[in-house]
Amino acid sequence: MFKDKVFVWSLLIVAAFVLLGLYDQDLLYELSTTLHGGIIAHFGWAYLLAAFFFLVFSLVLAFSRYGKIKLGKDDEKPEYTYFGWFSMLFAAGMGIGLIFWGVAEPLSHYMQPPEHIEKESGQAATFAMRYSFFHWGLHPWAVYIIMSMSIAYFSFRRGMPPLISSCFYPLLGERIYGPVGYFIDILAVFATIFGIATSLGLGALQINSGLEHIYGLPATDASTLVIILVTTLLFMISAAVGLDKGIQTLSKSNMFLAFVLLMFMLVFGPTSYILSVFTDTVGGYLNNVLEMSLTVNPFLGHEWYKDWTLFYWAWWIAWSPFVGIFVARISRGRTIREFIGGALLVPTLLTFVWFAVFGGSSLYLELEAGAGVGQAVLEDVSTGLFAVFDHYPGALILSNVAIILLVVFFVTSADSATFVLGIMTSRGSLHPSLGKRIIWGATQSSVAAILLLSGGLVALQQMAITAALPFTFVLLLLCYNLWRGLAAEAGETEGHRFIRD
Repeated sequence: MFKDKVFVWSLLIVAAFVLLGLYDQDLLYELSTTLHGGIIAHFGWAYLLAAFFFLVFSLVLAFSRYGKIKLGKDDEKPEYTYFGWFSMLFAAGMGIGLIFWGVAEPLSHYMQPPEHIEKESGQAATFAMRYSFFHWGLHPWAVYIIMSMSIAYFSFRRGMPPLISSCFYPLLGERIYGPVGYFIDILAVFATIFGIATSLGLGALQINSGLEHIYGLPATDASTLVIILVTTLLFMISAAVGLDKGIQTLSKSNMFLAFVLLMFMLVFGPTSYILSVFTDTVGGYLNNVLEMSLTVNPFLGHEWYKDWTLFYWAWWIAWSPFVGIFVARISRGRTIREFIGGALLVPTLLTFVWFAVFGGSSLYLELEAGAGVGQAVLEDVSTGLFAVFDHYPGALILSNVAIILLVVFFVTSADSATFVLGIMTSRGSLHPSLGKRIIWGATQSSVAAILLLSGGLVALQQMAITAALPFTFVLLLLCYNLWRGLAAEAGETEGHRFIRD
């Protein structure tokens, strides 16, 4: 286990971070704040341009002549049904985040929009829904697609290890098996650890808030750590069971629970209002997606865009190694066009529906019913969902279902991450040892706990942005390598010079 250089160096780097957090939490917070401030001030625009480029590149690739190429051998069939595939895509890609932000984000934007928009106005409500769609729509899935498609192509079609370094073969050749390749894979591990820690931290915070809201249990640091410990034990059990029996079964179960909760809110909530919000926001999103993709408003409202849009873009980039390798693993046998169409459109549509139902319901309570749920979100962003449930029949049942959803999404995300980290640090083995998965499971939970103790939600966001910066350039180079590899296969370049068969 400890002979693998990527595993050893990655573990040492992350362990050093954990020890620093245990030794001096204030120093860790100051360090993350300084790094975050410098990155946002000087490279914030890079996140924005990169995410837009990834979306354009994905669409061009889907409609190009390369779209018919399979992510696998020509005679391979997909391993999972569409339902199983979409369930795992959704659970691994965004599960916890949607539960956390489905109510909280639209209300936050409505109560505190950029300075050039009047607070708590109709314009603020329109802006709130449109940017919620934007932050969770096509762009994040385009980021994931670049990573997962590159890994799937070079691994399953060209027979190379399912590592991010393998995708650099057209550019680096055999050097991917040396220090340069190790460095790329260590960067991927670093980004994955902090990307997943952000989501696990969000999940723990909201589970804690839900238990306090329903049962009056104190939402303290100690209780948050207990939640992380219990859920860590649960996902380690899932890891021991395996991908097919563990993650897929949990993902399907959670999709069913999420669908039941969604339909309940739609039927017993302001149905016509929700459908109007959905229609209006989809139209506004499609009409303004280009402008939103390139807007940071350096003159008015720049702080808002730094806190929200740039954080999200960095978060998606930090998540991309984890989601990319996992999605590649479950997408083998699909064509590039089928993969891009499915991974880009279906999860995006499901996300839009989710935000329309939960965001629309919360805005209705705030604008039309005067329920004051917006103030609850301002006081504690993690309680927004439970504050909305209080105005629905069966609020106790709804809140408990939401907590179960959070726990299962926590388990599936963490389980998937340990699986991916195991692959990254096992020379690309699709069957990493249980020992490595347990080590990485304990490590990522420790990082989430340290970040929460050192600075809460702010620290989680800052480290996600910091970890994402070097990986933004990795993703850009992946686009070049993937296009060059596809061109070689199509005979447009001298394939033997670029791709190892």
